[in-house]
Amino acid sequence: MKTMRGPGLFLAQFVGPAAPFDSFCAITRWAADCGYLGVQVPSGAGALMDLEQAAASQGYCEDLAGQAEANGVCITELSAHIQGQLVAVHPAYDAAFDGFAPPELRGKPAARQEWAVDQVRKTIDASARLGLDRMAAFSGALAWPYVYPWPQRPAGLIEAAFDELAARWRPILDHAEEKGVDICFEIHPGEDLHDGISFEMFLDRLDQHPRARMLYDPSHYVLQQLDYLQNLDIYAERIGMFHVKDAEFNPTGRQGVYGGYQSWVDRAGRFRSPGDGQVDFGAIFSKLTTMGFDGWAVVEWECALKHPEDGAREGAAFVRDHIIRVTDRAFDDFADGGADHAANLRMLGLDR
Repeated sequence: MKTMRGPGLFLAQFVGPAAPFDSFCAITRWAADCGYLGVQVPSGAGALMDLEQAAASQGYCEDLAGQAEANGVCITELSAHIQGQLVAVHPAYDAAFDGFAPPELRGKPAARQEWAVDQVRKTIDASARLGLDRMAAFSGALAWPYVYPWPQRPAGLIEAAFDELAARWRPILDHAEEKGVDICFEIHPGEDLHDGISFEMFLDRLDQHPRARMLYDPSHYVLQQLDYLQNLDIYAERIGMFHVKDAEFNPTGRQGVYGGYQSWVDRAGRFRSPGDGQVDFGAIFSKLTTMGFDGWAVVEWECALKHPEDGAREGAAFVRDHIIRVTDRAFDDFADGGADHAANLRMLGLDR
């Protein structure tokens, strides 16, 4: 067993044009003031880091890490969620996802994909220079428009989509292997890797690539009505990152999992700040600790109701209170009477 590291904070939902969220120095100082010990940094957020420099310059990475340390936190991981999304985009989503790419690449799917692959590779390089052995990403999606089996899917459609998805990611994962960095895919609706079975389909096509791992976020499983505790038992060896994000699912006679096209606040399933939803985090922290999970417990604030700064401060305390400092002794050691082989045989009646 290992004592989990944390609390950490994913900065993606906080970076913005106003202080203290507009620079790496200011936002890390703010995160430390909230009670965090680490920050997960989106590699595409130019206000926080220059990915080109981070991928190429050891000195730049040392300066970035030193700045974080001086402000009271460390860099837990880098995230390439946005860039990973663009590694595989179905044409139905071209217009929606063009906003994730630089303006000069919009309307140019092939160039956008090439840029995204390069961005993910640079995030791997930057992670290695920062001394980090894992990073986060979305997988992107080619089959997602066909997630519901109506109209009937033609034979081989999903298989072809996953063949292509794996083909796009294999060279990236091989590069990650060279650099000693795991890519932890967030299992998330909207991605082709949205549950355990789809993750397994991906792994099968990658010959169980050792660098393909999971980012575990129970909130997405609540909204899918998936058993998030059993998921830990099944994928213990593949889980490399952990987002502490809560959710609730309150179906009615009018809507369920699909949400009736409503806004987040009006959906049956919606995200909540840690502790405000239905996720059994006590059980999750216990399972992860028993499994020997060696990563960070990172708060990802997404809530339909609560102000983000309140969620951030409460989240730090929530994680701190849930981290289990593992014991170095058995609780009943005080009653140990001592024994030896001969005594054991006597107790079993085998000394005669």
